[in-house]
Amino acid sequence: MMESQKSAAAPSRPALEPQRRHGKQRVAELLRAGASVIAERGFDAATMAEIAARAGAPIGSLYRFFPSKDALAEALIQRYNELVDDSFDQIDDGIETLTTDGLANALLDLLIDLRGETQSSMVELLNVSSDRPAMSAEFQNTFLRHIAHTLKRRSPRLQEKNAQDMAVVLLQNMKAMKYLEPERDAGAIAELRAMTELYLRSKLGN
Repeated sequence: MMESQKSAAAPSRPALEPQRRHGKQRVAELLRAGASVIAERGFDAATMAEIAARAGAPIGSLYRFFPSKDALAEALIQRYNELVDDSFDQIDDGIETLTTDGLANALLDLLIDLRGETQSSMVELLNVSSDRPAMSAEFQNTFLRHIAHTLKRRSPRLQEKNAQDMAVVLLQNMKAMKYLEPERDAGAIAELRAMTELYLRSKLGN
């Protein structure tokens, strides 16, 4: 209760950008801890106190750099946007020689290929909706823009609206893929890959 009151009363300023090496190192530790706790507990259940403890930092240090849990999430989203940009750049660089099935699997594997807590916390932040729909909206839109752009690169004749609609479907499949375990869900993974391949073939051809 005390923490939620402190978070609600926190000033609506952005995360503090450290200038010194020690401050940058501390922020990196806090972000790693935040990603880890969010991945394990989900965004709503994660607390600032637990994040500070995971980082081995005083709670005051966490609030100094991130005045609220939303501010920390926004910093994580900014960091993840850079990773997403790089991942789609790699797909786009080889788009001219990529088959439709290859594109389907490259998209499905994108979130899986991001290692560590990054995968789970990224998906969690994509799914945040409750009373913070705006927090994940921009992050969702980053993915959707990238997917639509890649589809247009693969099939220039594709109408923009069709590419945007297809991006919504493909993003849902990408998120579903993240929740499947290779050993436990091998059959479901194969079905999801086959479904996505057939879907893209029906839209883009081979």
